[in-house]
Amino acid sequence: MAAALRILRAKYNSAVTGGHRCFQFTRLLTIQHDSSSSYESSTEIPLLQKLLKAPLSTIKSTLDSEFSSDAAEFPGAALLSSLNTSAPQKAYLIIEWKLENLRNDDAKDLTRYARLISLCGIIKNLHLALLVFSSMEEQGIIPASPVFNALISTSLSSGNLITALSLFEIMEGSESYKPDEDSYNAFISAYASMGNKTAAEDWFKAKMGAGFPADARAYCSLVHCCIKLRAYEDARRYFEEMMFEGVLPNESSVVQDVLLMYCHQRNSQKVKEVLKYVRWRIDLNVCKKVVDLYRELGLAGDLEDLVVALSESGQSSEARSVVHCSLMRMYADRDRLDDVEYCVGRMLKDGVSFSCDEDVEKVICCYFRREAYDRLDMFLERMKQHSYKLTKTAYDLLGAGYRRAGMLEKTNDVVSEMKRTGFA
Repeated sequence: MAAALRILRAKYNSAVTGGHRCFQFTRLLTIQHDSSSSYESSTEIPLLQKLLKAPLSTIKSTLDSEFSSDAAEFPGAALLSSLNTSAPQKAYLIIEWKLENLRNDDAKDLTRYARLISLCGIIKNLHLALLVFSSMEEQGIIPASPVFNALISTSLSSGNLITALSLFEIMEGSESYKPDEDSYNAFISAYASMGNKTAAEDWFKAKMGAGFPADARAYCSLVHCCIKLRAYEDARRYFEEMMFEGVLPNESSVVQDVLLMYCHQRNSQKVKEVLKYVRWRIDLNVCKKVVDLYRELGLAGDLEDLVVALSESGQSSEARSVVHCSLMRMYADRDRLDDVEYCVGRMLKDGVSFSCDEDVEKVICCYFRREAYDRLDMFLERMKQHSYKLTKTAYDLLGAGYRRAGMLEKTNDVVSEMKRTGFA
């Protein structure tokens, strides 16, 4: 096995000098062992600033003063990624420091080596990952599938597809570290990120053929790839297959992408199905797209359902405000004043305010069209109670409306209020 890795190192060095073999991936999901560290970002932020300021020659001594050698959760992926963006040499030195500590401690923990190799993937340095692997072998640690998966992931993230494929072949020929579902997922994710839908699907089929079930990571990679290529029917098929199998997405972005796809296709029925599936948890941008679609199609009932569901699911106040106000505008445009007032009351009870001043202006115009002046007074008083400040445009609308209605006293009151607030 050591001889096989020596061959791989030679292949890697050849690939580095032959740039035409390298492939760049815009996105690669990390494998099981590399992603989340419980190391707290509140600790890493000041450390990141300290490392950025420190000269290269003091990086390791700085780390020695900050951590004991058994700081298993350090370094975190977020810190390395941030540091690699502005100071890649320092990111390299951090992993090198960690490797030296593992050697000095005579550590025999396979998981720690696998994690360190995965961190090499974050800084896209396969050479360093192979050094970690060699050190592990020198410690007498027998490799296992997680270590090879980490090497494959690092190879792919650094653009060395040939090395990744060679590692997979080594795993296939072994007895103790056969490819597992993470091995297949690494290639599915990589090809999907490259936009190579055919290759990603081939690896997906190979994974199923090897007896591994389709999981969230594989499905999400395929859905992202299909949407990026505008293969919308295939994206729909994979997403619905995932839903049917009861597989929960491992990332929220795939749900957002699917919702945006259906909004683009103006397929409100599919939007509703997805919203039920994800229990209505959507971000603000997608929420606006869904609301715009419902408004364009005049689906007041669906907006009502969305208001209730978002309130019950604890969505952000910004997202809830978008839906509340959109429904209010729809009713105001239709002069359904009773519904407008109900919406206003429900929104304020929900602890949400108007998302834009134009919404207030539409409500005011609705009151004037319905000649509901007493109810308008109650609305304005309610706005004051909730500390809402009318805009100059709103005051102008009030003045013009009262003048048309021949309500001189009200008109004068508006003028006086405008002077008091500095609008006149």
